[in-house]
Amino acid sequence: QVQVVESGGGSVQAGGSLRLSCKVSGSAFENYAMGWFRQAPGKEREGVSCISWTEKTTIYSPSVKGRFTISRDNAQNTLYLDMNSLKPEDTALYYCARDRTPYGGASFENIKQGYWGQGTQVTVSS
Repeated sequence: QVQVVESGGGSVQAGGSLRLSCKVSGSAFENYAMGWFRQAPGKEREGVSCISWTEKTTIYSPSVKGRFTISRDNAQNTLYLDMNSLKPEDTALYYCARDRTPYGGASFENIKQGYWGQGTQVTVSS
């Protein structure tokens, strides 16, 4: 059974940094594309960043490009999101998701059909 568990959220001031982690168990982590999503109060969930199973392709939302970096450590079955220059508008519940099928590319549409964690809260104050 696939389990996805996020961690690393917290409260920071604008301009600060956080590192989110996502541990996946119950599957061959290295074979699956992974992604980060977020949902702010009153807003729809949106894709933040995703990475292909080969690590060759990464995609970022325009709102975070240049500030956030996605990476994965296949030996640790862990996905990361390094968030720098945080803004109040980055405040949201951040979710990690694993693609449902293996060997997929970096695609928010595909990854969101897969397995999700419970989320970790990020709050950025001005």
